[in-house]
Amino acid sequence: MDKMRRNLMIGTLATAVVGVFGSGVARQKVANKTIPAANAKLGINLAGVAYWASEFPFVDLFKQSGEWFVEGKEYAFALDADGWITQLPHGMVASTMISVFESEHFPNGDYVILYEGEGVIKAPNHLRKSAQSGRIVVSINAQKGHFRLEISKINPQNYIKNIRIVPLSQEQTYTKMRWNPAFLGRWNGVACLRFMDFMQTNGSSKTSWSDRSKPTDSRFGNGVPLEWLVDLANQLNCDAWFCMPHRANDDYIKQSAIYVKEHLKPQLRAWIENSNEVWNGGFQQHQDASKAGLKLKLSDKSWEAALKYYAYRSMQIFKIWSDVFKGNQRIVRVLSSQSAYYHSAEVILGFEDSASHADVLAIAPYVSFNVPTKDERGLDDKTVSQWNLNQLFEHLNKVALPESTQWMKDNKKVADSYGLKLVAYEAGQHLVGVGGGENNEKLKDLFYKANADVRMGEIYSKSLMAWEQLGGDLTCSYYSVGTWSKWGSWGLLQRYDDNPANSPKLTANIKWAISRGQKMAI
Repeated sequence: MDKMRRNLMIGTLATAVVGVFGSGVARQKVANKTIPAANAKLGINLAGVAYWASEFPFVDLFKQSGEWFVEGKEYAFALDADGWITQLPHGMVASTMISVFESEHFPNGDYVILYEGEGVIKAPNHLRKSAQSGRIVVSINAQKGHFRLEISKINPQNYIKNIRIVPLSQEQTYTKMRWNPAFLGRWNGVACLRFMDFMQTNGSSKTSWSDRSKPTDSRFGNGVPLEWLVDLANQLNCDAWFCMPHRANDDYIKQSAIYVKEHLKPQLRAWIENSNEVWNGGFQQHQDASKAGLKLKLSDKSWEAALKYYAYRSMQIFKIWSDVFKGNQRIVRVLSSQSAYYHSAEVILGFEDSASHADVLAIAPYVSFNVPTKDERGLDDKTVSQWNLNQLFEHLNKVALPESTQWMKDNKKVADSYGLKLVAYEAGQHLVGVGGGENNEKLKDLFYKANADVRMGEIYSKSLMAWEQLGGDLTCSYYSVGTWSKWGSWGLLQRYDDNPANSPKLTANIKWAISRGQKMAI
């Protein structure tokens, strides 16, 4: 996920030329439409699901496991439709990673491995306490090594399937409560959950409804199923922000809308977005939109063709959802743009009558400091890596934060001119090395220290207050929980068991949310 986020920076830099084309774009403003009243609230982008992830949102840990593999060699297993191995050559061992955490930060303890079928399963390095057909109890201590499963034998006529790994204490309740109680408690009171990473939106290849992620899937590495997403929003009593796969056909869109209409609590709203950052040249969805836009002759410029096709396809998606919901009272139609270059919003909203089919303009007003190996301002990775924290925070306060605030102002004017609310699909700090700068260890360490510093919380507080004062509506921080790396320090917490009070970033977000009337707790 962190590497995906790096693509955002690359896309931002690669599309910087967008800022020079505004004068040639016709603005088709919505006549006689008043500026909507803003109600600034805090939402959150949930981190993606993977065996290296550190949030542990599910009671059943197998849902976050990795693909099956054979140690030291490539092998293509015969799998059924849900991803279970149907046959295993004699002497071969199939493995899957459950978690790569080798520390006290893994939720250690007694787990029960439940399964159907016949075969031999074990969890190497960890103590097996009891075993019988279909049920194995193991004591997991991550300090003894990775938590992985191995299958060394299966009966092809009754192969192993439906593996579940749940805390022994929750064996009797996991079918009724699939979400980790600590996960639910942390995000209780949030206004909206944006499911972009949870749905594996970037570069998605899903086309037809049969391609969708399903509750019966062995693991959710290809995205958490819609059924679970709706259930999570219902559990937390908050809005749900769905990012539709950019290649999804109309039936996929319609079936998604039908399920959400029938199962999301009626007082909650569904936010609908066409993919994620289609403006971003670093993503496959941008490349696909560019090709489609050029084919439809929406523009002879590839970047403009992508933006116009994004608007074109978004209108189609919005109509499908509106038809299913018989109106727009329960849905929020999202058109997203690049915050640093508000003219891209002009292109999107000015295409045909796209603005009249939308409810919000969404941007990502990060407090950004992207440091490359070469920079015309002299702020290259070698120079910045020699800074101390005082110098870094001086730059953030005097340069990065005012720049971000200006992006808010510029895009608010555009949103106002089309009668749309301004929301933030992502927000927060954006300190990272790019173009080779990510490999500078001193720079990485400086950014780590900054993200843990109390002054970073002050940066968040100032940014959120500016957002509120300038008339911004919902802002979705990026992102919930994830360890930091050279690709960025995105997690508000690094690990599920970190003390929230020790995270200036999370604390600032929650305190602001509380000031806005949200019932959240640190």
